[in-house]
Amino acid sequence: MKKIYGNRPLLSTIENMTKNNHTVNSVIFFGEKGSGKKLIADYYANTLLCENPEDDKPCGICNSCRNFLAGNHPDVKYPETSGKLEGYSVDTVRNIISDAFIKPNNKTGRKIYIFRDCRNMDTRPQNMLLKIIEEPPEYAFFIFTAESKYEFLPTIISRCICFPTSPCSEEDTICALKENGFSENEITSAVECFHGNIGMCIDYIKNDRLGKYVDLTKRISDSIIRKDEYSLGHALCSAGSDRKNIFSVLSMFDKLMRDCAVLNKDKNAQTIGCCRESAERLSERITPCQAEKIHISIENAASAVRYNVSAPVALSALCAEISDII
Repeated sequence: MKKIYGNRPLLSTIENMTKNNHTVNSVIFFGEKGSGKKLIADYYANTLLCENPEDDKPCGICNSCRNFLAGNHPDVKYPETSGKLEGYSVDTVRNIISDAFIKPNNKTGRKIYIFRDCRNMDTRPQNMLLKIIEEPPEYAFFIFTAESKYEFLPTIISRCICFPTSPCSEEDTICALKENGFSENEITSAVECFHGNIGMCIDYIKNDRLGKYVDLTKRISDSIIRKDEYSLGHALCSAGSDRKNIFSVLSMFDKLMRDCAVLNKDKNAQTIGCCRESAERLSERITPCQAEKIHISIENAASAVRYNVSAPVALSALCAEISDII
């Protein structure tokens, strides 16, 4: 299994749960994209299934570990998403519930269902899951990952243990990227944009698309600095119509506004966005109050796109709101 950097308190909690036989059947791991929540979800599953744990960690060599690491463990299910929003359908959840009552056939006597990226999980399948999450068969474990625990209904949250993940230190990120064989220039460029988020740094180096989003975020920032509504509208609409692309750009834009507000108060503050220089220039042009209003507008635009509002309409509305604010 890949080495997990950072999140040491969370990993220690998982190991202590195993050591003290206090494992929980329903867990939500949540955190920003690239923070390692899916890797940690797999680590928890591997820990639950290991036949001979060493120091409360998966041994990596038993039959169960080998099957899990090879991706063919018969008692680990990754339900498939479907539809434009890539959510979990009612039929998928219904099949999972039926399958959960079939006992596992492995030495640890456990069966695991890992629901990844629950950004667009409809209320109907969540309500269907509620009963089995509340009273699961002793051997059945349900693991969910999401960017926020509030992607779930309050009734689901109340029946799960929720664990937040967090970015690593930049030092750990540099070590992880070096282990992946990236060059010094690639590492420096990635860490400048995505700091301690290892997943996003790797994606930035491997994927030209993410680099284009960084450039687009800088264009959006420059348009605000110049108070150029036409340029701002063009930059926002350049994100296209794909929801994932739009969410990526809006997320980077939102972090830039956060940095702008922080730098207004402290010029030496640590930033989390993709371009400190842009945040510094923004902080000289707009107030923290304006930055907060733009943040709210970004959240509203993302929510509108998530709920199937036309992307060009949502982004055009965002452009108009920002122009009014500045």
